[in-house]
Amino acid sequence: MQAAWWWKRWIVVAAAVVAGACSQAPPPAAPPPPAASAAADAEAARALQLYRTLREQQSWRLAAPIGQEIVERHPGTAAAREVGDTLADTRAQAEAEVTRQRLERLWTYQSGKESGGVQNTASIYSKDAETGRRVRLVLRRHSAWGQSAYLFGSGRGFECRGTCTLVAHFDGRAQRIKAYRPPTGEPALFLSDDKAFIARLADTRLLSIEVTEKDGGPHTLQFEVGGFDPAKFPPLAKR
Repeated sequence: MQAAWWWKRWIVVAAAVVAGACSQAPPPAAPPPPAASAAADAEAARALQLYRTLREQQSWRLAAPIGQEIVERHPGTAAAREVGDTLADTRAQAEAEVTRQRLERLWTYQSGKESGGVQNTASIYSKDAETGRRVRLVLRRHSAWGQSAYLFGSGRGFECRGTCTLVAHFDGRAQRIKAYRPPTGEPALFLSDDKAFIARLADTRLLSIEVTEKDGGPHTLQFEVGGFDPAKFPPLAKR
């Protein structure tokens, strides 16, 4: 009798332990209602179509965040898998577009009358952090003076007796450039072979020119010229 009583008590205790363990386990996640799942699929499909369209239009800066949202909000779906195949390229294209637009904004283009003639100019400032040390690189086409490429500084300008030689680097490739100071005394250095110099700018991202300034000694000027657009610096119409 005592053995039977002990066995029944053990069964009761074991059942209580099992029941307690079951009550502590988290309940299984309920599947989303069919209506909510269909709405999410429809939202992913619309976003995917917009992503495709923006990529076709090469609107990379708009496509990138939409693609990222699809991957984050609809993981594991066909839409997320399709976006995942192209999202890295889309982001890279968007970053390149931002860089290109920044470089393009560094240039200033002007056209109009100047000193009795017609003139087109394209100019860009050097990267110097100190505003007072910034030097302008100017490309100029004037109906009376012809084509020129020159550096325009401040203060007393540059050291250069007669014709001097500057060392320039086009994306790291060194080249010697002949230059001279204008006889009119402006703080400028004119580059002798302006035609070859301008032609090289179209394929250059970073231009460095070593100069000696009268007010500051030797100095390396850096110009982020990668945004130069030759179409905005057209030749003058022939008379």
